[in-house]
Amino acid sequence: MPPRAKELNAMQVKNLRHPGGAVPAKIPVGGVAGLYLQIQPKTEHKSWLLRARFGDWQERALPDGKKERGRAKREIGLGPYPEISLKVARERALGVKDQLAQGIDPIAEKKAAQAAVIAAARRGLTFKDALDRYATEKTKEFSSEKYRHQWRRTMEVYTLEALGPMLVQDIGIQDVLRVLKPIWDEKTVTASKLRQRIEKVLAYATVQGHRTGDNPARWGGNLDMILPAPSKVSGAQNWPALRLDEVQSWWNDLLSRDGMGAKALQFQAMTATRSGAIRFATWDEIDLEEAVWTIQPGRKASKIPANETAKRIPLTDAMIELLKALPRLNDSSLVFWAPRGGPLSDATMGKTMRVVHQARVNVDGRGYLDAKTGEPAVPHGLRSTFRTWVAERTGFDGDMAEVALFHKVGSKVAQAYNRADQVDKRRHMMAAWGDFLSGREAGKVVHLGARA
Repeated sequence: MPPRAKELNAMQVKNLRHPGGAVPAKIPVGGVAGLYLQIQPKTEHKSWLLRARFGDWQERALPDGKKERGRAKREIGLGPYPEISLKVARERALGVKDQLAQGIDPIAEKKAAQAAVIAAARRGLTFKDALDRYATEKTKEFSSEKYRHQWRRTMEVYTLEALGPMLVQDIGIQDVLRVLKPIWDEKTVTASKLRQRIEKVLAYATVQGHRTGDNPARWGGNLDMILPAPSKVSGAQNWPALRLDEVQSWWNDLLSRDGMGAKALQFQAMTATRSGAIRFATWDEIDLEEAVWTIQPGRKASKIPANETAKRIPLTDAMIELLKALPRLNDSSLVFWAPRGGPLSDATMGKTMRVVHQARVNVDGRGYLDAKTGEPAVPHGLRSTFRTWVAERTGFDGDMAEVALFHKVGSKVAQAYNRADQVDKRRHMMAAWGDFLSGREAGKVVHLGARA
């Protein structure tokens, strides 16, 4: 048994100095076997060190050929002196020796604790901060500053109060539902987009190491078990639309307006297409002789995935008459263009719609309002008005109307086998719709025979 070290007092420990040399000096202080004060050369920096043995008994060969049986030696730091006093160092040393006796490795435990602290710190990210980081990185991919602003503004308005201060690791399904449920039925389109954005922010936080586990904003096998599908919710198509009995009045008011925005809105109403398809339409897409407008997949703002077929829109006599009367812009293939060149902005068509509405307000005090929400009708709502007209005022096939709106029809199997776009039959339907807009067929039901 090695000799027991002399037990030093606090003053003696304070007066200890490095004896010289280039390596740290380790001086036993007694009181607890294996407790040393380690002193660095030159700096005289002091710290506590415990030498002990830990682990299973093992045999090792000695230089003289003999064998020695023992346990591995460990040196365990107990903290700096004088921050850790002699008394506290002895208490810590006894505690560590007790852990070793129980088979607990204090160094491994310390490393695990430090790793847990680091992991917790990384997870300690609020949803607001995660949103800021994600928006900074990912919204660079968006096509316009306006959309970047709208994307972020929507998230701030609907999510920050409920989720903003929460740690991303703590956000669960019920927290996401607190955001979505209040608007799911009334603002389904907005709510559906919001869910997708929350999912992406939380996925970003997961990849960055700030949360673990399933994404509570995921739809499939998760929120779809709780919320009704957006397509099944009555408020899903919630773009404010014209009332059928006010269509002819609105159309006449629109015809009284000049400018490219008014012409583009007329063409959108007649074709029942999206604003983006109109704004980025080019003359090479339009065949006036065949009376067909063809939009290729992947074209900007077409909403047609690159892996789908081109979409053909039949042109009626009224549509062709409008197109032929349009002025053309030199060095540009755009059909509808802005005064300074380039495509019309979405705001231009929306503004035209508002001007027409406000002019009507000045006449009847009400304007052109959606029947359900009471909000002023918007360009995209013209598509809903068209679909309502087909269902309530005509005998045209509903699936054919869905094709005209570029909506999916039938099951995936049916879609794979039935690729006909019914362009000739749709030409009759769109001509009848044009007659309804102008009032030539007001109140008259279009029967199935009209499609022949």
